[in-house]
Amino acid sequence: MSVSDPVADMLTKIRNAGMAKHEKVDIPTSKLKLEIVKILKTEGYIKNFKKVNQEGSNTIRVFLKYDEQTGPVIHGIEKVSKPGRRVYMGYKNMPRVYNGYGTLIVSTSVGVTTGKKAAEKKVGGEVICTVW
Repeated sequence: MSVSDPVADMLTKIRNAGMAKHEKVDIPTSKLKLEIVKILKTEGYIKNFKKVNQEGSNTIRVFLKYDEQTGPVIHGIEKVSKPGRRVYMGYKNMPRVYNGYGTLIVSTSVGVTTGKKAAEKKVGGEVICTVW
């Protein structure tokens, strides 16, 4: 079965694995997904990730991160720009996620980055997702 929005499928797999308290989740690889996972790692939402070659197909293995009190570190992860409705923002209009406690992931002309870094570099782009 083909997926019409692979990034949304990746975010849903991460969200569901966190709610089910899984240690890791495997996701089919693409360049965009790998960049999003790198941002999740640098922002502290996941423990680690690695590229795995299983039966001739490349996958990204994401190791989820948990707190002792609250459960998963990722409380919410939502796709903003969808195939039917793309959402673009200029650097002056970058929204803040939960008053700065969350992270906005943006695809810009200089690569995939967070909303804060895009505003610092003065570049806008397509808003991919929000994480908190």
